[in-house]
Amino acid sequence: MSSAPSYLPILIFIFVALGFGTVSLLAGRVLRPRAPYQEKLYPYESGIHPLTDARQTFPLRYYITAMLFVIFDIEVVFLYPWAVSFYQLGGVALLSMLFFIGILLVGFFYAWQKGAFVWD
Repeated sequence: MSSAPSYLPILIFIFVALGFGTVSLLAGRVLRPRAPYQEKLYPYESGIHPLTDARQTFPLRYYITAMLFVIFDIEVVFLYPWAVSFYQLGGVALLSMLFFIGILLVGFFYAWQKGAFVWD
């Protein structure tokens, strides 16, 4: 008997995933309404006509706020698996996580000091 890994479950998973995607797209094409009206063909479906050009610039504070959200969102992504396996990791993991949170707190207070959280 050979010790080669069996790739059959992986192939089945790939075929099921591709089949699900194909069936979903085909079902959407078959079941969707086919009578578009003028408002539906408009680029913005909200019913509000755009007042300015879509290529307008946004304030820099918007981008800073978005980047800060991503940074702290990634922090939560790192904290969750650490918290789940906290007892198995030991004290070294606690110290490394406290160091990680400390670095993020320094960045948070720096952004706060620079006024990145003030929305005018």
